[in-house]
Amino acid sequence: MSTGTIRRGQSVLPGFEGYSPAARRRRFPFAPPVGTGIFVDAPVLTIDISRPLHADHIPDIDMEHIRNIAIIAHVDHGKTTLVDQLLKQAGTFRANEAKASEERIMDSMDLEREKGITIRAKNAAFRWHDYHVNIVDTPGHADFGGEVERIMKMIDGVLLVVDAHDGPQAQTKFVLKKAFENGAKPIVVINKIDRENARPHKVLDFIFDLFVELNATDAQLDFPVIYASARDGYAMREIHEKSETMEPLFEAIIKHIPPPPKSDVSYFQMLISNLDYSDYLGRIAYGRITSGRVKVGDSVVRINKDGRRERANVTALFGHVGLAKVELKNASAGDIVGLCGFEDAFIGETITDTEERLPLPFVDIDPPTISMKICINDGPLAGREGKLLTARQVRERLIRETRTNVSIEVADADVAGHFDIKARGEMQIAILVEQMRREGFEVLVSRPEVIYRRTDDGSLLEPYESLYVDVPNENLGDILQSLAWRKADILNMEHQTATVTVQATIPTRGLIGFETDLVNCTKGHGIMSHLFKEYGPYKGEIPTRNNGVLVAMEGGISTAYSLDTIQERGRLFIGPQEEIYEGMVIGENARPDDMPVNPCRAKKLTNMRSQGDGKGISLAPPLKMTLERSIEYIAPDEYVEVTPKSLRLRKKILDANARKRASQKVG
Repeated sequence: MSTGTIRRGQSVLPGFEGYSPAARRRRFPFAPPVGTGIFVDAPVLTIDISRPLHADHIPDIDMEHIRNIAIIAHVDHGKTTLVDQLLKQAGTFRANEAKASEERIMDSMDLEREKGITIRAKNAAFRWHDYHVNIVDTPGHADFGGEVERIMKMIDGVLLVVDAHDGPQAQTKFVLKKAFENGAKPIVVINKIDRENARPHKVLDFIFDLFVELNATDAQLDFPVIYASARDGYAMREIHEKSETMEPLFEAIIKHIPPPPKSDVSYFQMLISNLDYSDYLGRIAYGRITSGRVKVGDSVVRINKDGRRERANVTALFGHVGLAKVELKNASAGDIVGLCGFEDAFIGETITDTEERLPLPFVDIDPPTISMKICINDGPLAGREGKLLTARQVRERLIRETRTNVSIEVADADVAGHFDIKARGEMQIAILVEQMRREGFEVLVSRPEVIYRRTDDGSLLEPYESLYVDVPNENLGDILQSLAWRKADILNMEHQTATVTVQATIPTRGLIGFETDLVNCTKGHGIMSHLFKEYGPYKGEIPTRNNGVLVAMEGGISTAYSLDTIQERGRLFIGPQEEIYEGMVIGENARPDDMPVNPCRAKKLTNMRSQGDGKGISLAPPLKMTLERSIEYIAPDEYVEVTPKSLRLRKKILDANARKRASQKVG
């Protein structure tokens, strides 16, 4: 096949080349369908050229013409939109291709598009003139920091995208700190300069202060600045310049981001920085090749964390052209590739040519700080909506998640069908549970608890977070009262025209449920961000919830007649004509104690006309909570029941008498 030719619609599995679809079905009845890629969101192309990752028509590209960059930004500062423009203006898509008119192309997961955040680190690549640029899109939320730390070993520079009004936020600081620790060269992109309230010069001062605070080197402090509007597709070096394209940003990437460092050695070395999984090929290890060359069929060695060596053959190699995953025949130093062949490969391990080689250094990932239980659904309504209900199915799904997400740890609990999940934050686990419910699982989720440690002398330590809250002036008192109640230490308050920025150190326990308080107090105008700081002394008991709940005392169908009287006692979570079971939480009590209620009581009908006839029942609309808010809301003796169509709150022990006996034992 001639250099640069692409055979479309081929399977990624070796050995199926050259067969027509019909012949392939006859000869390989169990083979995957034509065009099946290892990633749901990526078309598969096979390129048969000497340096396929770098060139479509050029036989070889020097390492000097490769640029590996990560894009860093806070949630909603325009990072994914900026990547869209870079890919489109570099000519990655044809004018008539559907992707060319799509927005936020990199956010391929449904949840990412719905929530407007990046969850998984993803790779893409584009060509600009004779240069090949690999991009890694990093999550902006601190709960997904495990994604960030891994990819920093693959890149040489970062684009720091900052909103022209908001300035650098907490999550920006978290990711940038990791980038500086790895010696990455920054380019600052001040985005959304078309906003009415944009203040780019003030934001630039904030960024410089942040760089100094993070102990940036002199070379990192001498950063280039690009002013851009990713939505409108233009960038410029100075705020007063005229520009209609992203050309200045392309030039800055080529000029200021260094090429991959040349290694002193010539043999093959690669550090695993990311993982994926294919049902057909097994585990796929992603990373940057630091030296040497590798091709499909080569015999290579994986050096485990504990020093053990394992030899295997390379069964497949993958690179990127645009967003497409591309099957490669070979790859060289500087390339970011996916390599198949090792079923137990893990982040931070080294792949090299022989057993005598030394492993490459790797920065360890921050430990998880939150622990939760995920259990099989044993409620009376189990199996009505979901299809995946058994402990074996739930366990397999959780283990599958750990194969690609290294910041989540799964362990079997003491009770059968219960699993302990450790992660960075409750949002990370909530995203996992949301994905599971969409796949047809039914599970129970407990309230998050922090992971404690003990010092050598036996004293208890708990995790602390740096918290940044932006609130309207009139709500400051309520928020400070809530922070004091949650054992937070206020470090700084900065007054703007209409808002106040509060900086505090707070135990991670105190953050659970704080976002709900913030939304309620500020009517949705408050903004918060947080990042892990350190382990410190235990701060004592933090009250979890002021109010008790209304608990159903019997099962059945809820009636408007009964709910009309119950709503005087508190706020309802359900409406009429909903199926209820004993022990289900149907509302919030106005008092601190739990109250048993009967939402299924019907009106007794008689032949006599009663005085209340003709009076209509007026029910307040029920409060419908999201999964994240439900997980924050529940008490330690409650579960969130998650099914594909419903979210219900319930007591761990459904029977009222058994619940009373259990509480007396604890007391």
